[in-house]
Amino acid sequence: MTQSSALFETSIKSLPFLHRGKVRDIYAVGNDKLLIVQTDRLSAFDVILPTPVPGKGKILTALSQFWFQKLAHILPNHLTGIAPESVVAEHEREQVEGRAFVIRRLKPLPIEAIVRGYVVGSGWKDYQQTGAICGIQLPAGLKLAEKISGGAIFTPSTKAAAGAHDENISLVEVENQLGKALTEKVSKKAIQLYTEAADYALQRGIIIADTKFEFGLDNAGELYLIDEVLTPDSSRFWPADQYQPGQNPPSFDKQFVRDWLEKQDWNKKAPAPELPEEILQQTMEKYQEALRLLIS
Repeated sequence: MTQSSALFETSIKSLPFLHRGKVRDIYAVGNDKLLIVQTDRLSAFDVILPTPVPGKGKILTALSQFWFQKLAHILPNHLTGIAPESVVAEHEREQVEGRAFVIRRLKPLPIEAIVRGYVVGSGWKDYQQTGAICGIQLPAGLKLAEKISGGAIFTPSTKAAAGAHDENISLVEVENQLGKALTEKVSKKAIQLYTEAADYALQRGIIIADTKFEFGLDNAGELYLIDEVLTPDSSRFWPADQYQPGQNPPSFDKQFVRDWLEKQDWNKKAPAPELPEEILQQTMEKYQEALRLLIS
């Protein structure tokens, strides 16, 4: 798969264009549905990188489809089952094939529902400074990447616009936005979704260290799982056989790209540097391997 085969941006004219996110392009399908297309764009540190990863959007779509079905008994999701190819013009079908969903139009909650099973990333930075993550006190003396005893924790963050950074927030701040009952439901469902997925993935040789869920409400106030689910873009996937507390394990996700970017002379603002061919190739292989292990 070459750079020329990557889809950096869609150009669908048969539907009203609504929004271009970090990775997804969104179009209206009537008044009550949306077409979500997973492009091959890659974002890191909330900045869209200029180098797309060929085939990445199709891998994310396949993984999300798998998890939506596997976890549907925990919470309903926004999928309609309508074929994306059926809602665009014939000459535009190639842009959506294998990389899009037609979904119910729901009202997204204004937070990122992050669940952590291990102390890593921004959670590790918080823990080092305060001994807590999002106000949740953790045992003293935890090592980098150590599993959180007592089970996964719900550590929400703000939902930043492109170019801005998400920030960890406390449960109290979430309750101020959502109310106590909805916050409790989101927290409970997020931990349940993560725990079941992490248990399954571990049997396939992957540790899901943490993940980000998004939720939405319908007009009746019913909660739905939306966006993408448990992909290398929204989660940290580690190979279980190489895991060792005290160090950052190699990963199947874009942490690999983040690590490379951290070594560059870059201020984490747009424009981001181009990814070299070698980093791009290894990133593609990581995504493909994650898909193979989880779904095959």
